Amino acid sequence: MHEISDFRSDTVTLPTPEMREAMASAELGDDVLGTEPTVNKLEAMTADLLGKEAALFVPSGTMSNQIAMALHAQRGQEIICEYSAHTYNNESGALALIAGAQVRPLHGEFGAMDPEAVEHLVRPANIHNPRTALITVENTHNAAGGTIIPHENVLALAEVAKRHGLKYHLDGARLWNAHVATGLSLKEMCAPFDTVSVCLSKGLCSPVGSVLVGTRADIERGRYLRKQLGGGMRQSGLLAACGIVSITKMIGRLKDDHANAHKLAAGLKKLKPLKLDIGTLHTNIVYFSAPGREAEFDGWLDRLREKQVLALYLGTRWRMVTHNDVDGEDVDRALAAWKEILG
Repeated sequence: MHEISDFRSDTVTLPTPEMREAMASAELGDDVLGTEPTVNKLEAMTADLLGKEAALFVPSGTMSNQIAMALHAQRGQEIICEYSAHTYNNESGALALIAGAQVRPLHGEFGAMDPEAVEHLVRPANIHNPRTALITVENTHNAAGGTIIPHENVLALAEVAKRHGLKYHLDGARLWNAHVATGLSLKEMCAPFDTVSVCLSKGLCSPVGSVLVGTRADIERGRYLRKQLGGGMRQSGLLAACGIVSITKMIGRLKDDHANAHKLAAGLKKLKPLKLDIGTLHTNIVYFSAPGREAEFDGWLDRLREKQVLALYLGTRWRMVTHNDVDGEDVDRALAAWKEILG
């Protein structure tokens, strides 16, 4: 058990001792000049791991997604995504600012969009309509509870994109979790998409960074966009060194986070008035509610903090996320705190 049991997000993970050692010994150059050997190594390794031609190391998942969408959609065009997608709701309106595109959202089921409904949203050729350019998928889906998009759904949406000449992007910030939970290979999961964004700084514990993969031509265009957005990072091998540890050492252990999430959810489900559906808990994100008790949430948050437990509530739902820096004893502490708070 840690001094503080921090379940707010898997973004709070700290770099491992091996990462700190890798930073200290990283070979460095200048990434903007193309002479950063550790970044070049990370990019090549990630492209190979995900089965794509090339990769681009960027500071954040938001930048990675926004570069991809700007590659695929021109100003005034339209992007189809799930209604609660991170790219639509949690990237500060960057899609409108950077790509200049608009969004046509669709309510999904636990983050998965119905392919027939998506096809109906594709705009017909008409001078009055924006042109549909891109379909995006988020896997795992954060707002839906870290849910995994079924691969058959991914493939069906890929067929819709192909029929209509659309591009297809995956926000795979937590794709690693879906890979570990399903056993599907990363190459198989990424194959249907033109571009894929993956995050190194959540469950994989790097301090900073995401990687965008795709064709060599798209990544070269993306490198230009990264520079325009201020993402050229010079001696970023210090960060890329952590990323190499992430993709070589930290993926398999995500199964422990999933087990701790199920332990946490099973305990919370026993506590009234908390409501949650264990059937929709696929990975490491636990959402739950307490209908009619929302006015007490601020007080509960304070009492949890007094007991060295950190959590978040978002509107009417609580979210607790398991990761490398919480263990089974931290889960026990959190459950004991909740039991005392709820009486």
